[in-house]
Amino acid sequence: MPCRAVALLLLSAHLAAAAFKICAFNVKSFGEAKVSNKRVLESLVKILARCDICVIQEVRDAKGEAIPTLVKELNRYAGHHLYAHLNSRRLGRNSYKEQLVFLYRSDTVEVTDWHQYEEHPESFAREPLAVRFHSPRTVMKDFVVMSHHTCPREAAKEINALLELMLDVERRWKVESVMLLGDLNASCGYVTVEEWKGILRRSSDTFHWLIGDQEDTTVSHKTHCAYDRIVIHGERFLKAIVQGSAKPFNFAKKLGLSEEEALRVSDHFPVEVNLRIHPRVDREL
Repeated sequence: MPCRAVALLLLSAHLAAAAFKICAFNVKSFGEAKVSNKRVLESLVKILARCDICVIQEVRDAKGEAIPTLVKELNRYAGHHLYAHLNSRRLGRNSYKEQLVFLYRSDTVEVTDWHQYEEHPESFAREPLAVRFHSPRTVMKDFVVMSHHTCPREAAKEINALLELMLDVERRWKVESVMLLGDLNASCGYVTVEEWKGILRRSSDTFHWLIGDQEDTTVSHKTHCAYDRIVIHGERFLKAIVQGSAKPFNFAKKLGLSEEEALRVSDHFPVEVNLRIHPRVDREL
């Protein structure tokens, strides 16, 4: 192999090792049917294996068997990484239930605490989940990732409440660095222009919206909606983010899937962001 090709391969491997990626993915009714579909499961594994931490949303796995199957296949594919998972309880006020599931590389990051927000039943149709992490490799070593799937008809009200909860997380754990990410239904009629004006903390200097209104987080060619968002609280946390790394991940394009094939996986693209690796760790790679 020519020297230039070898150098490019080594550089590519270095960059992949130097990335610490946090993702959120609404997998649309994830359960037994999707893990039983070989091609869908294969696509999911390839998508998720890119992330050090990934929140899976809209998990509808009443038997509790689909996530262990997914994690088993993910660990088989990921090679030297070992994934673990943390589940919310089954969420919902009626017979329709969902779960939030945090998948994380237990060899790169540690869960140090978690909290299911059940104190505000009037504010949320499904309670948010906040997880505190410790990451030895990154510039920001201690941070909290919060996720929530808003009720579409209550999206504006719930987003308002979520921003307040981010401040509660700061008080609860004495951690300024808090990230909210996932399907907030924050676009295309679910949150109107007038409703955005009522979300007062959206324009606050302490909150930073990394996925803009102009982004498209939907798979269908017929829609262009920024439903899925990433919100950062804390200036130090913002500085720990790799500039320009926050974006939807178009897995259909990357995996060479048709629109029909991609929609079997989900009707959402994941959203993702990279944390900067500590320089000392980067030199060791």
